[in-house]
Amino acid sequence: MVAADDDAPSYALRLGIQKDQVVQELGWDEDSDDDIRADIEDACGSELLDEDADEVIDVVLLWWRDDDGDLVDRLMDAITPLADDGVIWVVTPKTGKPGHVQPAEIAESAPTAGLMQTSSANLGGWIASRLVQPKSKAAGRH
Repeated sequence: MVAADDDAPSYALRLGIQKDQVVQELGWDEDSDDDIRADIEDACGSELLDEDADEVIDVVLLWWRDDDGDLVDRLMDAITPLADDGVIWVVTPKTGKPGHVQPAEIAESAPTAGLMQTSSANLGGWIASRLVQPKSKAAGRH
């Protein structure tokens, strides 16, 4: 497979977004990166859902900044519609950017919300932390 433009970042590829996945966007604000959003919509083949969505969610894109409140509470809300094998990407401004979040805040908030941090992805001016539900919590799995 040859990329149409080798210089164009594939944010969706870095996040593992695939065709027909249901992606919910939380925490959008004027500083959110429209290129990242457009790339994800192109990859999944539909618009990003907002917080009022009733569907089972495969991927949550959570824009998060230092002054956005309690991350644990927000993660707990994001888990509710999440599929058992769903992923939450916490997308924060990079170091030195307004709203930067210390990595320790995510590392400490994830287990409190019942999630595990597994990896991160560089998204230009943003960094994304991948959070998943531990497999032992998924119904019927041993």
